[in-house]
Parts: sequence; structure tokens; C-alpha cells
Amino acid sequence: QELEIPDTLEDACDPGRLALIVYDMQVGVVGQLDDGPEVTARVLEVLESARGAGVRVYFTRHMSLPRELMGVSQLRTAMAWQHEDRVEDVVSPFLRGSPGFEVLPELAPRDSEAVFDKLAMSAFEGTPLEFALRDCQITAFAIVGVAMEVGIEPTVRHGADLGLIPVVVTDACGAGTPAAAKRSLDALAFAGDAMMTDVATITRLLAEAAAHDQG
Repeated sequence: QELEIPDTLEDACDPGRLALIVYDMQVGVVGQLDDGPEVTARVLEVLESARGAGVRVYFTRHMSLPRELMGVSQLRTAMAWQHEDRVEDVVSPFLRGSPGFEVLPELAPRDSEAVFDKLAMSAFEGTPLEFALRDCQITAFAIVGVAMEVGIEPTVRHGADLGLIPVVVTDACGAGTPAAAKRSLDALAFAGDAMMTDVATITRLLAEAAAHDQG
């Protein structure tokens, strides 16, 4: 049987086979960015376009465990991020229910959308995301959010290894360190697993698909 291979962005962005992942657009994450409001506006533009086209939407939130429940990996990461040398000085900035843990109110998830909490960087590790996408026969996912160099690159690589087609909306992916984010984007482009696009292009394609369905 001959396979249908989506070789264009338009093919990959079929609303019936595409999901949108809004990655870690949390109060305490976006608030660390100098250009947080600008990134939020671009993410919102893609989100509204996806909603208008009937694309399934999944949010992720990075979660901290209480220090007493952190293991070796979590403690090492926390110490590195917080520039601490002692475990006793580590804090848990994204505890469930804390203000910084919540998704930005401008992007408030709808009842028809899912929110998955995670400890790892990849949105697919330790969450039901892969099952949810497979169950809806999703073949590609667009990704927006923060941060490119920390969690989006691992999610894109993991998604490609799962046989999905990642679509990276480059100007709707914020970064804490722009130089590191550029290295991530360059590496993903070189690997060839992901499709790269921008807000203007994907919103146009989704608007055209929505108009076609309504027509």
C-alpha cells in the first residue's frame, strides 16, 4: 500500500490531523523573559487561529515537586538553574496551585482543550500526550511557547522519534537565551525531522483550511 507522505507544510497542517501544543506558557515562566508580552501575543495569534480551524489544542505546564520528593535528576537540574551549591538552598518554583504554575490568563485553556503537567522537558515524557494524539489519529503537531532551548527542542526531537511530524512556529517560541535558542533551531533544521514555519504562514494556512471547510 502506498503511503501518503506530507511533503509540504500545507499537507502537514491539515486541521483534522494536526494538533497544537502550547508549551509551558505559565505565569512564572513567561515572566522571566524580557520579551514575554511579545511572545505571548504571537502564541495567542496561533492559538486563536488553531481554534478557528478546529485544531485540537493541548497545553503543558512544568511542575515542581516539593524538595522532599525531588530525586537526583530533579535536584541536579534545580541546583543548576538556581545557581545553588547545596540541596538545602533549592526552592520549588512551580508547585501545583502556586501562582507561577498557572497558564497565562490571556491563553486560558477552554473546556474542550487539555492541560498536561510534567516534570521532564519533553512534553511526551510522563504525560498522556502521545496516547491522546494517537487516539485522535493525529500525524503532526505544531508547537509554540517557552522555552525553545530548554523544552521545545527536546519535545520536537522526541515527537519525531515517535513518528509524528513536528511543525515549529519559530517566532512563537520564546527563549531565555536567544543564542542558545538559535543553536536549537539550527540543529533541528539540520536534522530535517521538523518543518519550520512562522506565525504569518501557519495562521494563513489554518485560515484557508477553515474557510474551505465552511465553504
